[in-house]
Amino acid sequence: MAPDSKPESRLQTLECPGCSTTIPLPSSHRAHTVRSVVVVPAPSVVTSTALSRFPHSIETLVIDRQPLFVAALGSLLAGPPLSAHVVSAGRSDIGLEIARSGAVDLVFCDLKAEPIAGPEVARALAEQQPPVPVILLGDQDDEHQLTAALMSSAAGYFTKDVGLEEFHVGVRAVLSGHRAIAARLMDRVLVRLSQQQAAEPTSSKGRLSPTEREILVMIGRAQSVTSIAASRGISSKTVRNHLAKIYRKLELHGRTEAMLWAARQGLTRS
Repeated sequence: MAPDSKPESRLQTLECPGCSTTIPLPSSHRAHTVRSVVVVPAPSVVTSTALSRFPHSIETLVIDRQPLFVAALGSLLAGPPLSAHVVSAGRSDIGLEIARSGAVDLVFCDLKAEPIAGPEVARALAEQQPPVPVILLGDQDDEHQLTAALMSSAAGYFTKDVGLEEFHVGVRAVLSGHRAIAARLMDRVLVRLSQQQAAEPTSSKGRLSPTEREILVMIGRAQSVTSIAASRGISSKTVRNHLAKIYRKLELHGRTEAMLWAARQGLTRS
């Protein structure tokens, strides 16, 4: 935050850094190269709701068993540009109780938290009213598990050795109602999709029905299940059934991979 910024304008610094999905390019290995976090955009109505929830200060909760890491992350969150108030819990069941009290705006949870694992914490808090966004954090050797967790209800996914700039961008995106994924994790997803595509000489798009292809295009353009249902005159449950078939046919692990698949296949071009 700039020195002359006023406290009441803090939310302006938390707005999403971009309005479209960003696919990271390979590193050029030049000095001072900053790799960008991948932001999966949310519908504008969700963004507006998310921003309206934060008056002046942001209440954050860190769930992790490592005291030194908790202290370091707490210091980072309490400093600029976030200037958040931080509480912590060493156990995820205690953390859930704190988050469910309604006094927490954002949760940072260890992927392997105990006794309730991070993805389950994210699922539970996503069902809150209003939902509480959760950013999952894992060790460097947890990249595979974090990538697999992209199907969960978490709003952010990062390893604990992520760069500060990338982390700050991701936190701002999550607070704006979007999903944020570390570029290195998304690299793994893109490599897997590329290998999968190369292994199938026949276009996978041809196996989708016309309806499934149309829904995949809409997903690729970041439309929500609700908006897709309304535009097609069907129920949200029917849309989810179509999505389940799309994921199975294309061997995708959820909405994020479907968005990337659609973009790579050129389905989202006007």
